[in-house]
Amino acid sequence: MDKVSRPRTIAVRQQQQQPKPPSPNKLAAKLKAAKHAPVKTTCNKFELSDVFATSRLRELQKNTKSSASKVKPASATSSQNHHHPSNQGELSSPTKPKTTGAFKVRPIEKTKFRYFYDRADLPLRVNFSGAVRKVQWQVDITQIDYSHYLPLFFEGLRELDEPYRFLALNGTMDMLEKGGDRPLTCIPHLVIPIKQNLMTRHPTIMCIQMKVLQKLVLTCPYAGEALVPYYRQILTIFNLFATKRVNCGDAIDYGQRRDENIGDLIIETLYILERHGGEDAFVNIKYMVPTYESCMS
Repeated sequence: MDKVSRPRTIAVRQQQQQPKPPSPNKLAAKLKAAKHAPVKTTCNKFELSDVFATSRLRELQKNTKSSASKVKPASATSSQNHHHPSNQGELSSPTKPKTTGAFKVRPIEKTKFRYFYDRADLPLRVNFSGAVRKVQWQVDITQIDYSHYLPLFFEGLRELDEPYRFLALNGTMDMLEKGGDRPLTCIPHLVIPIKQNLMTRHPTIMCIQMKVLQKLVLTCPYAGEALVPYYRQILTIFNLFATKRVNCGDAIDYGQRRDENIGDLIIETLYILERHGGEDAFVNIKYMVPTYESCMS
């Protein structure tokens, strides 16, 4: 009796333990609640890494597609270069650096010499009688005030217009020839006009000024020694143009030579300054023009 009843009780218990299938009404209610329920944002770290990897892969694919669309085929670029050869030169050649303008001619302002001549305050004029024009002095040159007129004539050496240029150059030469040692006291007042004339960097003005400087040293005794303390102001441009080969053309014609070269004229002027400048001349010239070599044996 007990053996027959035991299997039945076991089967009843198993039937009671098995879950009953939900009713259709309960199943519909659960589905509706699942739709409106919030989505769980928590997930495993491995799942997050997979999500980031896939998003990164998609971005890389987009970038490669966009870059591939920008690249032009080789045939198109070659055809463009064939039709536009100037573009290739512009791209290949680098931009040239700007020049410093060390040898550029500076603007030349009007001088006091022009102002005094226009006001008829200078005791000379141009004499056109004869085949060659000359300077006609209205007073005795030996009696004029050199400390006033000589710096004024030196300043007029940078005039390029006529008759100012002709009067300034020939008037200065006449005063140096007939002045004797009187220009010696005017040398401190001549340094500024000499420096200003050389600083213009104009080939014609520089050649005229160097010729007048040679005339001053050769005609006035002790003028070469008096100029030695002022070498630092005068010889700055000499160092800049010492190796410059610029033809002055017919700017100066004293019956000696027609074609002058700035570099050669600078060396010639330095030789004269060294010969008449005393013992300290070479040291001071060498300090300002390092490439200079002594002419004294």
